[in-house]
Amino acid sequence: MAFCIITDSASDIPQSVVQEFGLHVIPTPVVINEKDYFDGETIFPDEFYRIQKEGVAEIKTYHISQYMFYEHFLEFAKRGDEVLYICFSTGIAGTFQAASLAKQDVLEEYPDFKITIIDSKCASIGFGLVVYKLLQMQRSGAPKELLIEAAGFFCEHMEHAVTVGTLEYLAKGGRLSKTSAAVGTVLDIKPIIIVSEDGRLEAVEKVRGMKRAVKRCLEMVKEKGVSLERQTVGVCYGADPAITETAEQVLTEEFHVKGILKAQVGCAIGAHTGPDILGIVFQDAIDERFEQYLK
Repeated sequence: MAFCIITDSASDIPQSVVQEFGLHVIPTPVVINEKDYFDGETIFPDEFYRIQKEGVAEIKTYHISQYMFYEHFLEFAKRGDEVLYICFSTGIAGTFQAASLAKQDVLEEYPDFKITIIDSKCASIGFGLVVYKLLQMQRSGAPKELLIEAAGFFCEHMEHAVTVGTLEYLAKGGRLSKTSAAVGTVLDIKPIIIVSEDGRLEAVEKVRGMKRAVKRCLEMVKEKGVSLERQTVGVCYGADPAITETAEQVLTEEFHVKGILKAQVGCAIGAHTGPDILGIVFQDAIDERFEQYLK
């Protein structure tokens, strides 16, 4: 019996990590012109952003369904494996509820199946970084009870600092009025977005111009981050990886972070933020019990 850490593709965890650890990633669905695709399985970010930039396709998203989860969980139950699933924030999607219902369905057939489902209350590489840390801890010999505890701690203390190049997609997704988006575009306003305590995307500040927005995100890392020199932080981008260059330079040369996990934002978040997104994720607390397995 194996103890398996799994996640979904809204974590935007890099393919290199998936391959290195043999990570099981449940794909999130996206609908383009009434046709269903699955992020990282039947559509990939570069193709998605190309379609999005063309502006002619109707793009919608929905969360992984109860039946989809059932099919994935069933594989582990049949093998007798135990699962720790880190899922997309309930403040953004109904993933946790659907996964919990699927868990009950599987337990009716396999009553001894053990699965812990954690609502990350994080988005994109925010919970991708949580999963990456857990995989590293597991490889270093951390017991499953400590891994489950660490998962809760990392999710609780993960901070997000995000900005976007255009307000168009936030307006399309209903997170910003069309009037505000139009005015903001004229004034070159960039929102500073966090993930709130209840796991929702929340615009907390507005600045003018992308350079100032990136600078403000970095200031938030400095203000809220703890022991940055001991942390691997996450950075994410949409269509253009070059958007992270300034952030990576400052994180490395000024903040002296231990490492950077760089990821491309997939369909689940990209559909609502657009191709020009920059995000930085980091911890606001450190626990020595977990850090000893991350050295």
